[in-house]
Amino acid sequence: MHLLASPPALGVNIDHVATLRQARRTVYPDPVQAAFLAEQAGADSITVHLREDRRHIQDRDVRLLRTLVQTRLNLEMAVTAEMVNLAVELAPQACCLVPERREELTTEGGLDVRAREEEIAESCGRLAAAGITVALFIDPDPEQIAASLRT
Repeated sequence: MHLLASPPALGVNIDHVATLRQARRTVYPDPVQAAFLAEQAGADSITVHLREDRRHIQDRDVRLLRTLVQTRLNLEMAVTAEMVNLAVELAPQACCLVPERREELTTEGGLDVRAREEEIAESCGRLAAAGITVALFIDPDPEQIAASLRT
């Protein structure tokens, strides 16, 4: 298991900056600029969720952030081949695997690791082999915790 040397003291999620940009159908506010400002203000981790439907953060954002973030980039993503391939290519410092349902406004509830243990374990293995620290977004359920430990 690959662990960060120390956990972030202040992580900033910039998804909602991108939500505003997408709602305006323009180029502002810029989530990349927001990440820069957050780091200048003391953030030591930047989090973005690249959703399958690309409703807020876009591929371009993630690629720019991977190049420009000076601290840590944490990529939240669904457990899909597309997302795992992209993460392996970009190699952010950390990935958090999250559930996704198109009808939800924001992530609601945790991954069902018990039901998808083999698939999640394979994804975790690929990410870890690329040097990426992996976290799972789960509910505080003993069976989910036990299944997560096996991945």
